[in-house]
Amino acid sequence: MSAVCPADVPIESTTTVVIGAGLPGLAVASELSRHGVASIVLEGMGTAGKRRSVMTDSVSLTERSELLRLLRGYATSHRLDVRPSTMASKLSRDRQQKWVIHTEQGILQAESVVLTDCPQNQVRRFLRGLGLSLGKDLRTSLKSLGLYLVGVADLLTPSTREIVRQAKLVGDAIAGGRMLTA
Repeated sequence: MSAVCPADVPIESTTTVVIGAGLPGLAVASELSRHGVASIVLEGMGTAGKRRSVMTDSVSLTERSELLRLLRGYATSHRLDVRPSTMASKLSRDRQQKWVIHTEQGILQAESVVLTDCPQNQVRRFLRGLGLSLGKDLRTSLKSLGLYLVGVADLLTPSTREIVRQAKLVGDAIAGGRMLTA
């Protein structure tokens, strides 16, 4: 799976690209920043859909809204590279096994990619499109690829607490060069 990049398209390199600028994506970018790891946060994947939220009570919704407000403030004050109008249109791997992320603004190259806030069945469909065969345990199958998932579940959005836990694990894994263990 190699990506062909036209000569006139700008290629930008970074350590990590986070796809999804909502709560899960900003939580991961904040964790990476805390570890001194550069990342670029894109709005999302051009084909990804949203799930319904499991949170119906006002306390959960208030907690989620407040955390999102704090993460946006952190991103602004720490000058995180968040690109709210940029969508990933295609992902592939190059000959050096780095991720190549195509956007309308150019091509990004990264050692790792974090996919956030999309249903697990769409992630599986996307990975099959890359020619990747996956077992039942999606996260285990992705460890060696430098591909991480945060806020990805079967049907409903994970709780705010679970998203923060996943973001911390992924941030630690990427920053430490370790494989994701959860």
